[in-house]
Amino acid sequence: MFDHVVFGVSDYAASKAFFLKALEPIGLIVVQEGAHGIEMSADDKTSLCLFQTDEKPARLHLAFVAQNRQQVDAFHRAALAAGGTDHGAPGLRPHYHAHYYAAFVIGPDGHNIEMVCHHPEGQPFQHS
Repeated sequence: MFDHVVFGVSDYAASKAFFLKALEPIGLIVVQEGAHGIEMSADDKTSLCLFQTDEKPARLHLAFVAQNRQQVDAFHRAALAAGGTDHGAPGLRPHYHAHYYAAFVIGPDGHNIEMVCHHPEGQPFQHS
């Protein structure tokens, strides 16, 4: 869980398009965009913010919360369609915990982008 994540990207247009498409399954939309970059959110509680930079940032691992396993599956398909590289197909990762269902892709700047659902199949999502 996070309030906001801010990082620089080498190709603003490609990264903006990638994250909007890849995270469409959880309802990510543009909140605001201007001279300082873009703020996107899916829940009015947390934000993902990008800005153009010539610096080469260290790789990040961003994990987004899915309400169900279908969102994890949809994220993986959408992220690949948006130009991401597969880094782990949707599936259980029992070495983390019994119900850890996730998918991973590498985004335009080499960041490891994950979508994860922590509860058993069919159990309703409860946001804490």
